[in-house]
Amino acid sequence: MTSMIDVVFLLIVFFTLVLNFVVADQDERIKLPVSESAQPPELPPTEPITLHLLADGRVVYNGQEQTHRALHGPLDHHVRFLHFMSIPLDRVTVIIRADARCKSGQVLNLIELCQELKLSRFILRTRQMEE
Repeated sequence: MTSMIDVVFLLIVFFTLVLNFVVADQDERIKLPVSESAQPPELPPTEPITLHLLADGRVVYNGQEQTHRALHGPLDHHVRFLHFMSIPLDRVTVIIRADARCKSGQVLNLIELCQELKLSRFILRTRQMEE
């Protein structure tokens, strides 16, 4: 009987962790743009870093809103941590969830900031066009 309780406890812990990761990848303030060519990825991204770009230009990273300039420090810290853990930067994927109302220049500025930190793989999230 004890082993059944252990299994139930492990399942509760597992689903709690999974739900927390899903919530971290979503932000209800972001209304993704619609794209005709949007397709789900074939493979999940490796070592993802998710950046939420709000309509007013602020960026949400690790659950905290920051200005574009203030984002450099935390991203640089993340990159140094990856280097410390011997994770090559070419395995890191930056997922950008930009609001449909933000300007394309803001997205480009965010990509340039990441490129300054030697991050080179990007995914731009969109919604599929409904038929």
